Formats: sequence, structure tokens, C-alpha cells
Amino acid sequence: MFANREGQKVPDVTFRTREDNQWVSLTTHELFSGKTVIVFSLPGAFTPTCSSTHVPGYNELAKIFKANGVDDIICISVNDAFVMNEWCKDQKADNVRMIPDGNGEFTDGMGMLVDKTDLGFGKRSWRYSMLVKDGTIEKMFIEPDEPGDPFKVSDADTMLKYVNEHAEKPKAISLFTKIGCPFCAKAKQMLSEHDFDYEEIVLGRDASPRTLRAMTGASTVPQVFVDGVLIGGSEELAAYLG
Repeated sequence: MFANREGQKVPDVTFRTREDNQWVSLTTHELFSGKTVIVFSLPGAFTPTCSSTHVPGYNELAKIFKANGVDDIICISVNDAFVMNEWCKDQKADNVRMIPDGNGEFTDGMGMLVDKTDLGFGKRSWRYSMLVKDGTIEKMFIEPDEPGDPFKVSDADTMLKYVNEHAEKPKAISLFTKIGCPFCAKAKQMLSEHDFDYEEIVLGRDASPRTLRAMTGASTVPQVFVDGVLIGGSEELAAYLG
């Protein structure tokens, strides 16, 4: 059973990070002092649940969190700085600060260091999330102590419900485009003007024309989906946005 540390200070450690190809020492005081910070910790960079759901969830909801008083979102994993930086690039997680706990000192201080030698991982972090205010843990969501890698309570949606249960999640927008298409450029401009984040799917790079036809019944771009519903091309998007 993992101890809940609500009301306690985060461990006082120094992280060894890499910025602009230089080693940079970063203390917990620098990360947390005077700030409201969400921390989520996970077993490892580039692992399935961490990459497919945990990091993307917090990255996508970052604007909503910040609108509700959160200054930073930090992902901590028992990995080295090189791995964490490359994972951040791979995930395009521009809204999440990846912090390497290479020696497991922070994770150990949190009481969350677990033995994953059966998987060849060595010592890693148990999955959890927490809201930290000025270095003091206000709320923790710790995954249940059960076999495997449970992912039930440390997700971004659970944290958002705690921060503000009435907060409205952003719309999930996907946009099929192709290089050099002026109507695609217009659609992207409209979405940006309305401050909507979107996923761009470029034909010939991310998907084929056959995929576009199968999903939309159309062969022209752009094609826009909002929350799983096909809106259509740039004219239909303009009408939708009003």
C-alpha cells in the first residue's frame, strides 16, 4: 500500500536536466516555489500507456488547467535526461515539462519507487498524479496497488475534475490536409483565430487518399472532424464557426 502524502512537502532534490546541449541542475525549490503545479509520474518513457494516454491527456488539457490557476504541468519518470527530451519531442508535448529523475531520488522520497526487474526496468516509479501548491502536496491520486500497470485515477480527466469539476474540456479537432492546398491553409487559419488546437493529418505523409475516402466519403481536402463528427471542408467549417 502506498502512503498518501497530502499536506506534506515534496522531496528536496536536484534534477540533472539537459537544455541546449548543456547539463542544467534544477531544484525542487525552482520547480515548485510560489507556483501551483500538476505532477504526474509514470513507469517509463516510450512505454505504451504512458505514450498513448497519460502524456497526451495532460498535454491536450494544458490550456484548461492554466485557465484554472495551474502554472506548470510536470511529468517525472525514472529515466535519464536524454531519453526524456527525446520522448518530449516524439510526443510533441510542448505543454508538459519532462523532468528526469534518473537516480530515482524524488520518486524514492515520494515513497513511489518500485521494483520492475521482472520486466528488465530496474527501479521505476509507480503511477500517480498530484497537485502541488508552493511545494506542498494538496491532492494525490495514486493508482491502486495491484498487479500490472493500473491506470484508473492518475489521468488528466480525473485531475481536471478535482481542479474544477465544471471546467469544459476542449473540442477534439482533426483536420485532413495536403501540402500546398490554399483551402487547407484557410481552414487552419480559422481554427487558429478561434484559438482551437487541432491535429493535422497530411495526405501522403500521415494518411493515404484511400483513408480519407473511407472516413469521409470525400476525395478533397480539407476535411474537418470535431469531437468525432465530420464537419466538412473550409466552407462548412466557416459556417460551423459562425
